Formats: sequence, C-alpha cells, structure tokens
Amino acid sequence: MYRSSDGRITWADDDETLRAALADKDGLVWLDLTIRSDEDASVLRDVFRFHELTIEDCVSTLVDPARIDDYGDYLFVIVQAITGYEPDKEIEPIEVDFYLGHNYVLSCHREPVPAIELFRQRCHRDERPLRKTPDWALHGLIDSIVDEFLPIVDAVDDTIDELEEQILTRPDTSLMRQIVLAKRNALRIRRATVPQRDVLLRLSRGEFPAFIRPESAMYYRDIFDHLVRIEYLIDSLRDLADGALNTYLSVISNRLNEIMKVLTAAAAIFLPLTLISGIYGMNFEKNQFPAFDAPWGFAAAVVFMVALAAGLLAFFRWRRWI
Repeated sequence: MYRSSDGRITWADDDETLRAALADKDGLVWLDLTIRSDEDASVLRDVFRFHELTIEDCVSTLVDPARIDDYGDYLFVIVQAITGYEPDKEIEPIEVDFYLGHNYVLSCHREPVPAIELFRQRCHRDERPLRKTPDWALHGLIDSIVDEFLPIVDAVDDTIDELEEQILTRPDTSLMRQIVLAKRNALRIRRATVPQRDVLLRLSRGEFPAFIRPESAMYYRDIFDHLVRIEYLIDSLRDLADGALNTYLSVISNRLNEIMKVLTAAAAIFLPLTLISGIYGMNFEKNQFPAFDAPWGFAAAVVFMVALAAGLLAFFRWRRWI
C-alpha cells in the first residue's frame, strides 16, 4: 500500500511502485511479506538494505519472543500472533516481524495471520488508518493482533468450565490430558503476551521519539493496558486449571476409596464363609465331625453360611461402612 504525499492511496505489488513510494519522504508505504525462504527476503536486502541480523530473524523457523531493537534509521519489532484455538490441540504462536521507518511499515510472517488480513480489509473499507504517519499504521497492525488474544483466553476459560462439569458428572482418565493441555495453552498465551507487554510499554513511554510521536504514544499505551488485562486473565486461567486438576484427583481418589470399601466389605463377608467351607473340606472320619454323615448336614452348612453373610452385611450397613 502506498499513500503519496498528496493523499492518493495505491494498492500494488510491483517493485517499481515500491521504489517510487520509498522515494516519497512525506508518503507512507505498508508492505506485507510472507517469508518462508531466504529468497523471499531478497527485498529486505536489495531494496531496504536492512541489517542481516533482522533478516535472519525473519527467515528463521524458530518463534522468537517479542522484542524491539533500534537500528537508527528504523525500528525492528517482533511480536507473536495467535491465529486460533482448538481445545484438543496446543496453541502454536506465529512470529510477526515489523520494520518501522520514517515513511514505511513492513510486516513479515511465515504463515497467514488473520489479524493482518482483517486490518487490510478494514483499510480497504476505511482508509483513515493509512492517512497518518507510519506509527499509526504500526499501531493498527499490533492492535489487530492483540485483539485476537482475548477471544482465545475466553475460549480456554470455557474449556476449563466444561472440564470441571465433566469431572463432577463423568470422571474419566482422558480428562487428565485435557486439563493439562488447557493449562499448557494458558502458559503459551502468557509466554506470548508478557514480552509483548514490555515492548508496548517501551513504545508508549516515548523511548523512540524519532519514530513514535507523542500523539500516537497514548494509543500504544492502550494496547499495553489490554495486554496487562489479558495477563491477569491468564493468571486466573492457570488457577482454574490447577483447581480443576485438584478436583479431578480428589474425585478419582474418592471413587477409588468407594471401590476399595466395597471390595473390602465383600472380602470380609466371604472370609468366614471360606473358613467354614475349608474346615468342612478337611479329611476327617465321618464319626469325628458333627453332622458330617447326616442327610441334612450339607443343607444346614449352606443355610448357616448364608445367614452369617446376611448378618455381616447388615452389620456393615448399620455401621455405615458400605
């Protein structure tokens, strides 16, 4: 995108328009690049002649934490974007690199970033974000990225609430993995937001007056406040996840205690019955054991064992052991 010094806005993708736009010191250029290889970064070397260290960060497959570097003629800013959330998958942040110069803003990323696309569509509908200086355009891009965090935090919160309900109604071993996954996603969001909070603080307090004007610094302060709020929400998410995990362990422990109580009661009931049957199974002479050769002896032993089992069961119920 190129806004000339006389206010005309042009959307183009050719190098000639880009070079002519950069020559207009009172204009504004916004260039969005998808960089997946070293060849994709040729424009950064040949046209803008950026420092090689910044180009390495743009080409690298590693997701770097948010930071800001001042190279004199431009600022190099790294932020992390989160493109979506699925309860059964880990959140994968995307690194977005920004170059802020006196008349240009560059955004570089390896994967599509919906927040940047939304900002582009908004600029097509309303060109006001492009009518001002480059720091306003950078604010709009970062603000669009940060706005995507809050719905994801709310989605993780809803996931934890659903897991707590399932724990109380239908505890299952698979819930343990889901709880740990929700806790890990909250941690990943925190790792993405905390460094960005520090970057926005530096941008909002006038540390770079050559690039961030005082009238736009307060808007960066607004993004900083959003990140602080998100950080508080993430801390509460971690507490909720820990609480859900403790609830799960307690429910499983209580369930195990109930099972062991029933098995112990059953073993206590069958123990005397086994003793009686074992005694009657010993090899004694008929006249040495009472009722051994009587026709009613077997029936009497069975009735006695059934009565004994019923008596023990009634005693356990009376003592509320089962």
